Amino acid sequence: MDASPTLLLRRATVHDAAAYARILADPQVLPGTLQVPYPSEDLWRNRLADSLAPGKPDLLLVAERDGVVVGTAGLHPQPQLRRRHVAMLGISVASEAQGQGVGRALMAALCDWADRWAQLLRIELTVFVDNERAIALYRRFGFEVEGRLRAYGLRDGQYVDVLAMARFHPNPPRLPPAAG
Repeated sequence: MDASPTLLLRRATVHDAAAYARILADPQVLPGTLQVPYPSEDLWRNRLADSLAPGKPDLLLVAERDGVVVGTAGLHPQPQLRRRHVAMLGISVASEAQGQGVGRALMAALCDWADRWAQLLRIELTVFVDNERAIALYRRFGFEVEGRLRAYGLRDGQYVDVLAMARFHPNPPRLPPAAG
């Protein structure tokens, strides 16, 4: 019998701002992101409110275990007319929950939504070149490296390279044959 707590995935709300701030302030999580130190709950409340506003196409998910948010993830479709088939992906997992399937569950949900509901052909992300755990997760979901961006982000006083990775829809929707 598996006694591990159940992981619940749900849409994020503005009430999750404190959890976003807590996870992204963690010194074991922050260096793997392009966020800045000392995120405030107000900052995240405003970001969440903006992304969750009516008409916004973003999908923001949280992973909860025993009522505690242990992971966050989002797909952010691009607003430009010629890039509406693309979304940017962001994900973070609390340090105490890493290596426990939280990232895998969030990625599976995002890819399912992108493939089955969002009309997305392409998902893009950037990841620091030394974030081997994240790179392995992305590869498991079909992401491929498209390039290396040198000195892309400042981390702890040093410019660090990132990999640009993308995943294409594995079976893009097609129109049915015309009735003849």
